[in-house]
Amino acid sequence: MDQETFPEELADALVGVQRLLRRRLRAGLTVPRLRGAEVELLRLVEARPGIGVSDAAKELYLAGNSVSTLVNQLVRDGYLVRETDPADRRAVRLLLTEAAETRLRAWKQRRAALVARQLARLDTADQEALRAALPALRTLAVNLHEEAEES
Repeated sequence: MDQETFPEELADALVGVQRLLRRRLRAGLTVPRLRGAEVELLRLVEARPGIGVSDAAKELYLAGNSVSTLVNQLVRDGYLVRETDPADRRAVRLLLTEAAETRLRAWKQRRAALVARQLARLDTADQEALRAALPALRTLAVNLHEEAEES
């Protein structure tokens, strides 16, 4: 792999892994599937309980009205609760419901088990290469996030 094609090959590999993880995790669901943006919003609310809609939109790089639509759907489905912000009665804070916490926990367990099964199929050298790449991949994600905030 040469330096010129490496960025495209890396991007393709990352997208491919993510797409296949989503597809495999959807298989066998007994509840209606959540779209990617819905899962991202739930994971964000899990990480930052009480986040507001506008902050969630900024964090997810989505339009505010798009996040409002997601919030409405997730509230209707019983996964999010909107509470009035005591500091600003016009603003709302988002919290997960018990159903959302349960669903996210199950999703994380299924995802970890799927990845663990696939890692076990790799030889030791490939497993170590992936382990060694994690810090660089995390830094790449931070850099992409920072660049998006600057633009």
